[in-house]
Amino acid sequence: MSAIPEAYQEMIGPLIKRARILLEEGESLRPIAFVGSSERRSISIVLLSTADGDVDDTSAGRVRQAAHQEDADFVFTIMEAWGLPPDKAARYEAILEQFGSIEASPHAVEFVSFALETRQGSWVAQVQMKPKGVSKRKKTFDEPRFRLFTESSGGFAELLPQRAEPGDGGGTVH
Repeated sequence: MSAIPEAYQEMIGPLIKRARILLEEGESLRPIAFVGSSERRSISIVLLSTADGDVDDTSAGRVRQAAHQEDADFVFTIMEAWGLPPDKAARYEAILEQFGSIEASPHAVEFVSFALETRQGSWVAQVQMKPKGVSKRKKTFDEPRFRLFTESSGGFAELLPQRAEPGDGGGTVH
């Protein structure tokens, strides 16, 4: 498990903290992408729509456009997600067929999903939400433990603009 470079950790740490505060206040997390430059220490926000697979189509396109405009070197997404506990994960397809969605299943577990894409790789963490006190609305989560993935694929991957290789007239990426 390779650690997230400090320049990115400094920028996403407060975003993770804010997500926790919102949940602890009884709010829901809107799916969101933070598109930024660690060099300029700037961040733009792109709200994501998860309706009808839109997160893989229109939303990903909007994130790519923002990343290009910002000359971003990272994209950090935060969203709520439904998943299965480890002992039910192997039955994923059967549960989908039986209940129509993971959310409708009695085995469903709420997560906060974090993904950081950089030019050095992508770090992903899913943290189970848990009740905050006796409230049914207020929730919290433990500190995310990110795993490095050096390759990623799918509609919501490769969101950063391509940079020229050194020797092509492009600059050094730090």
